[in-house]
Amino acid sequence: MTSSHHPIHNNERIIIMDALRGLAILGIFIANLGAGFSFYNEAAPNTGPYFHSLDKQFLFWEHVFIEGKFYSIFSFLFGWGFAIQIARSEVKGISPASFMKRRLGFMFLLGLAHLLLLWTGDIVAFYAMVGFVLLWIRNRSDRTLFITAITCLLLPAVLYFLKMKFPVLLAPAGVLYKTGEAIDKSISGVAGFDDFIKKLKTGNYLFQLKTLLPGVFYRLGDLLFQDRFFKVLGMFITGYLLGRNGRYKTILINKSLLLKVALIGLAVGLPANYVLATYMKKGGYYQMNMDGMIQTLAYTAGVSTLALAYISLFFLLALTKPGIQVIKILQPPGKMAFSNYIMHSLIGSIIFYGMGFGMVGEVGPFYYTLLAFIVFAAQIVLSTIWLRYFIYGPVEWLWRSATYKKWQPLLKNKNHTTA
Repeated sequence: MTSSHHPIHNNERIIIMDALRGLAILGIFIANLGAGFSFYNEAAPNTGPYFHSLDKQFLFWEHVFIEGKFYSIFSFLFGWGFAIQIARSEVKGISPASFMKRRLGFMFLLGLAHLLLLWTGDIVAFYAMVGFVLLWIRNRSDRTLFITAITCLLLPAVLYFLKMKFPVLLAPAGVLYKTGEAIDKSISGVAGFDDFIKKLKTGNYLFQLKTLLPGVFYRLGDLLFQDRFFKVLGMFITGYLLGRNGRYKTILINKSLLLKVALIGLAVGLPANYVLATYMKKGGYYQMNMDGMIQTLAYTAGVSTLALAYISLFFLLALTKPGIQVIKILQPPGKMAFSNYIMHSLIGSIIFYGMGFGMVGEVGPFYYTLLAFIVFAAQIVLSTIWLRYFIYGPVEWLWRSATYKKWQPLLKNKNHTTA
């Protein structure tokens, strides 16, 4: 990797980013398996071969260490990559605004296709929409952007309190939920969440397809209810500030700074996330009560701070010999993160929904976490093999070709090297 006396090279930056992205999609997959595929309910009488006595403990500690942290890392990486894409387009003499609009536009279309054809929980289309906001504010001063990032990360707690006091503020999310319900009844015949789960378990892909259009409204309503826009934009900006003007080249080798960020993040993030997990178990968030307020405060204090601690620890790992080997292993699935993310949705749908094995409601956190690691291990192998022969993952290739408005080379030749 790098000597501690020299700035990080561009090729090594790519490898570190890809490796951290690979780790992020593993954490996101674990979280999604619980919330979007298995629909595990710890309050239900969970009996059967794919439940385990450790399920409740696994769920609690996943809320401590995983919930929100890995999509925050992914958001941070998006902002970092955004800054580098802007810089590259300027060097090539391409208008940054035009280039990024095309890139974000086709990212939105790919995410929308994922949302309408495979899984309601897509985040890609939403990231693209927030990315347009980052594009709009990108030229603001570092100070202004830093203040904006902090404000965005703190604002959800303020907004939750205001929604408790003024329920009318819940109306926009409520309209989206009601619209989803109305479309559900007319298209798929679903009447309520329990009916949805029952039919999702036995219905074929056609039924799943019918649920995806109303699912768009449920998804947007939930993102609005959670004020996810501000959480994502805050991490976008934080990553963008790291990437802006090549700032990462010195920060990534500044052991003292990285250690301080890691220690502060752990000191604040771990106890806050323990409180978060405790109050997630109690419920109350969607009921807009004091338990929900405490959960929101814990999330606000703990999620981004622990995510930044993870990022700093990962950068410190990259400066060690064992860490170099770990990064080499994680880099291939991270380079193909978009393709592997779509593969996660396909695998989750086949295992849990009626289009496949219909195991929704039959698998607990112990086994779905094990499943996530098995799938990710397979993706490490498959991604490594794929990248021996191809320059990009299949979805990344489509995205890049659309962005540049011409088919990009995919097959490697003897002289090709990747960065």
